[in-house]
Amino acid sequence: MGAQRTVAALVSALVAWAPPARAQVRDLRWDPAGDAALTIGSSALFLAGLVLEPRLAPTACRWCAENAFDGTARSTLRWGDPSVAADFSNVTGFMFAPASAFGLDSLAASHDRGRGLGVDALAITEATMIALDVNELTKLLFARERPAVHAARRDANARWLPTSDDFLSFYSGHAASTFALAASSGTVATMRGYRWAPVPWAVGGALAASTGYLRIAADRHWLTDVLVGMVTGLAIGVLVPLALHAPTRE
Repeated sequence: MGAQRTVAALVSALVAWAPPARAQVRDLRWDPAGDAALTIGSSALFLAGLVLEPRLAPTACRWCAENAFDGTARSTLRWGDPSVAADFSNVTGFMFAPASAFGLDSLAASHDRGRGLGVDALAITEATMIALDVNELTKLLFARERPAVHAARRDANARWLPTSDDFLSFYSGHAASTFALAASSGTVATMRGYRWAPVPWAVGGALAASTGYLRIAADRHWLTDVLVGMVTGLAIGVLVPLALHAPTRE
């Protein structure tokens, strides 16, 4: 019941800020010092995690077992050449998704002659970096075995060269970051009142879903890794802008 009330409150808030027939661009709250500290701090934490990950990464899996749901999805969705899917997922996740989030928000703002693109970009960046930080911590704690590693370690004929990335499957950082980008840019555009607010939601969501699928096709993540990344990214992408940058009331 508590979760249902929370979802209902979020939906009601977004409906209340739905784009009007005629543009009435709203100002968003922001705290220059506080938001700068949060953005820099969360970004620095993420970069530190990348640098230290080889040292901090678990050397054995804590979550090693496969389940029927994930196993069926892997056998169905994995590509014959997973490396191709991995390359595509990096392009959609690291190039197209950020370009969509920041670019489409800017386009929607310019269509309505909106100002404050710096605040929009700040809100999107905050949400995305927080989503990445939560993901990094979770991966280190759960130490789930990646599907390709799981298969290779159980195949006597497979060549498996251990890496520090082998037990960081749960949950998908690509899915979390792309859904956070889509949700935060869509939420910011909706709160602003941009008439093209549905565009970043739709395009960003499609890119995020494609990226999540490609991570399974690449044999880098189980389906549950991607689903949890999706839910977490969406939640953080909506909640951070709502909490920190709700429209000002004048």
